[in-house]
Amino acid sequence: MASLTGAQVLAQALKQQGVQVVFGIVGIPVVEIADAIQAEGIKFIGFRNEQSCSYAASAWGYLTQQPGVCLAVSGPGVVHALAGIVHSQVNTWPMVLIGGACETLLEGAGAFQEFRQVEMCRPYTKYSARPASIGLIPTVVDRAFTAAAAGRPGASYIDLPADIIQGQVSQVKSAPSFAPAVGMADPAAVARAVELLAAAKSPLLVVGKGAAYARAEEQIRALVDKYQAPFLPTPMGKGVVPDDHPRNVSSARSAALAGADVIVLLGARVNWLLHFGRRFSPTAKLIQIDVCPEEMGVNVPLAVGLVGHLPLVVQQLTDALAGPFLADPEESEFVRGLVAHGRKNAERQNERYLSDELPMTYYRAFAEIKQRLPADVVLVSEGANTMDIARTVFDFQLPRRRLDCATFANMGVGMGYAIAAQEYYVGSRVVAIVGDSAFGFSAMELETAVRARLPLIIVVINNSGIYFGLDQDQYEERRDVLPSTALTPEVRYELIAEAVGAKGYLVRTPEELGSAVDTALKSDGL
Repeated sequence: MASLTGAQVLAQALKQQGVQVVFGIVGIPVVEIADAIQAEGIKFIGFRNEQSCSYAASAWGYLTQQPGVCLAVSGPGVVHALAGIVHSQVNTWPMVLIGGACETLLEGAGAFQEFRQVEMCRPYTKYSARPASIGLIPTVVDRAFTAAAAGRPGASYIDLPADIIQGQVSQVKSAPSFAPAVGMADPAAVARAVELLAAAKSPLLVVGKGAAYARAEEQIRALVDKYQAPFLPTPMGKGVVPDDHPRNVSSARSAALAGADVIVLLGARVNWLLHFGRRFSPTAKLIQIDVCPEEMGVNVPLAVGLVGHLPLVVQQLTDALAGPFLADPEESEFVRGLVAHGRKNAERQNERYLSDELPMTYYRAFAEIKQRLPADVVLVSEGANTMDIARTVFDFQLPRRRLDCATFANMGVGMGYAIAAQEYYVGSRVVAIVGDSAFGFSAMELETAVRARLPLIIVVINNSGIYFGLDQDQYEERRDVLPSTALTPEVRYELIAEAVGAKGYLVRTPEELGSAVDTALKSDGL
């Protein structure tokens, strides 16, 4: 009977879990794992930095609802990949990190890259373990994937010592895959929520990225159409209901939050993204729908908490509602006020799009890009000003097409996100618009994308600094003591692209930017 190595057992277990792609960096002792993964027909995309590949795995989990898989070497590799572990845990996206480790017999002896990785990852994961034998690898893999995907999603870690990876067994019993159960809300709680919504004069639906992850777009669109309440998407909740829907009040965000008497939180946490609820009316009644009971009532008191799988609970709510919150919602003072407020804000925004200033403003640059993008574009946005302003400019008609730094707000996610998104959205264009500081965290992943033949479009908004920088004259005048936000003026980032085999363009005017975007969209390469 042919024997199997631990690496081969792992690869077969990953295939049984439905893994299609693994993001990682190889080295001692995980080269054999990558080889075995590829032999099983699973794609391996090798990165240049563990942070980036861990962010790619995190984004894959968000986009697919299946744990994204990251492979890292022992010691420093796992430490670097911890960034993606924490990112996934905070954002509640499913991810599994697989890390190599020194031989078990050498633990405590000062072995190569020896580190207590299981213990390090445990506080930041739902499951962190090392199989005690090759035969237990399938069981540990199944538990890691189940923990990552079930209930409130998060991260798992699997630790594999070199002797487990390279050891051999004659046969291994596969572990049965587990399909996480989903539940509905308490009918009595649904009835209380319906009473509040029926009595509301100025209701507001807040659509969070949890709604996008849960694939609740069909149910939430039906709720909006039946109840006719204004809705406000959070940055990564955009597209769950199309941004061009007449009930979208994104352009009157502050007025909507302050004026609502009943607020329904649909997969949205009341954290910094919603100002901890401090901009809600003090008398507003809150209805929260979330898969996680522990999330109920965080930072704000609730009138009703509905715990369950978001698509199912929203369907319960929609079925129980009699119809619109008013017989003629268009006559609602609340709706009319938000429409007027949004119109004024939109007019101011449109004026910004026409600016002739040079260097270009963010708004003018984004307007040039926006008008050229296809309807199904996937937009990755990171950077301080770059991300914040882009949130107000770009519209989305489809869910899960906008990716940003999300709840954990960490920079450096852009290239990893873009690579994962292009691997998933094979037929769509992926465009990453990143600030120069943010791009610096992962610029060498351009080479990764070229090697993986991914036709990404990367736009670096270069203001020569973090938040803001200096022009060349200012830089020379203050060279002895530079501001902490300053970077070298006008770094030629497009030359990095050319150095790794991609096309690069330096643009300074709206016309040059528009031409470069048009050319990039016609190309099938990076």
